[in-house]
Amino acid sequence: MAEQLIDKFNRVVDYVRISVTDRCDFRCVYCMSEEMTFLPRAQILSLEEIQLIAQAFVELGVSKIRLTGGEPLIRNGISQLVSTLSALPGLKELNMTSNGSQLPRLAKDLKAAGLNRLNISLDSLDEKRFKELTRSGDLSQVLNGIQAAKRQGFSHIKLNAVILKGRNDHEILALIDYIRQHQLDISFIEEMPLGQISEHDRQQTFMSSHEIRELIQEQHAMEKIDVSSGGPSEYWRFLDGHNSRVGFISPHSHNFCGSCNRVRLTAEGRLLLCLGNEHSVDLRAVVRQHPGELAPVKQAIRDAMLIKPERHYFNLAQEVKILRFMNTTGG
Repeated sequence: MAEQLIDKFNRVVDYVRISVTDRCDFRCVYCMSEEMTFLPRAQILSLEEIQLIAQAFVELGVSKIRLTGGEPLIRNGISQLVSTLSALPGLKELNMTSNGSQLPRLAKDLKAAGLNRLNISLDSLDEKRFKELTRSGDLSQVLNGIQAAKRQGFSHIKLNAVILKGRNDHEILALIDYIRQHQLDISFIEEMPLGQISEHDRQQTFMSSHEIRELIQEQHAMEKIDVSSGGPSEYWRFLDGHNSRVGFISPHSHNFCGSCNRVRLTAEGRLLLCLGNEHSVDLRAVVRQHPGELAPVKQAIRDAMLIKPERHYFNLAQEVKILRFMNTTGG
């Protein structure tokens, strides 16, 4: 029987999210501050180090890898990395989360390299508001990226939208219309309280998945479906037969830690055992002390399962306890 990673709460870990860079060409208000200090390049894992760690995970039973950032598509050599990882024996899914800005030039290469699925962040369909939320993003470039990905025939394209009350909540139905028109799925995500920000008050802008779902159901009848993408989304379908799905990721209002099957590798090589806690292991130190060796990396990953916490404790009313931003964590 193939080896499995099992934590002390008897949860099987078969999904790893790998951040290939902390850098991004956007500065989204819920993800990072406007003026960011990024990690020196020497502290970032090389592509070869990422490949070694990914191979170790797959040999330990991980069947799904998602590449994240920052923005993964601004990392030089990303298509070659996809090609190498997609060829790992035992890996069933290689997916990516992107802001979509580089997809007009890279979608074809990514599909050819073996990328299976794409999640694309899209919080607004209004050009001015999109610029306000991303601080530097070009909406037309992202929309062109979505269409470029569609033309390549990826097995699945899903949009991710973080809804902030008073900022983009009035666009929820417009986003629903967009996915129905273009045969896409969408997940609405409650804002994560990671990193200290001054641009908005998270407690005031918080909008729960329940509120979003109620608003959608004023125009579209939906029902919950028993399907899993391997991640935290809870999916609903339209009762009129339309095949787009609507997901809800609810770290505040619906704690999903009991079924957590994933860990994160940050761009600097920290194996993060929980999004909402600081439990971690320095895999960069392991791969640099034992270059090219799989066995020490695999043992460090096995040992890390013993410190994976039971759950997170997000609380918008309290001072931020997790100071790292999502770009550092990996989206």
